Amino acid sequence: MSKVFAANRSNVLVDGKALEGLQSLVFRVMTEREDIRAVGSDERVDVIFGLRSVQGELVVRSTSIELDTLLQARGKFQLVASLKRSAEEEGKRTLSFDDCYVESKSFAMEAGNTVITTYGFTATRVREE
Repeated sequence: MSKVFAANRSNVLVDGKALEGLQSLVFRVMTEREDIRAVGSDERVDVIFGLRSVQGELVVRSTSIELDTLLQARGKFQLVASLKRSAEEEGKRTLSFDDCYVESKSFAMEAGNTVITTYGFTATRVREE
């Protein structure tokens, strides 16, 4: 049975400090792959796996001085997301992103709305506990 986590009960920390104004966290884990072809056939006979990397985005209402500083300095940081179902629940799931770097920043401003900044990041790995 799957657990449904509540975004308004969960939190995200950057180097141990809460990321204020966070609207969303999205990430994907990608693994390089190469097919081994069979001689004289159009089918593969095996697969070789290579580098595994993590790419993600943090969407923040307005901006984040911490992430702007990390982008400018090309600084390494750790990102930890604590996912919870409810405020009183003891059981939770933690996602730890190691050796992260902010690699991009995009800015959006619409009439009648607040500023939204999207920070793209990469990580060496993500650990789920």
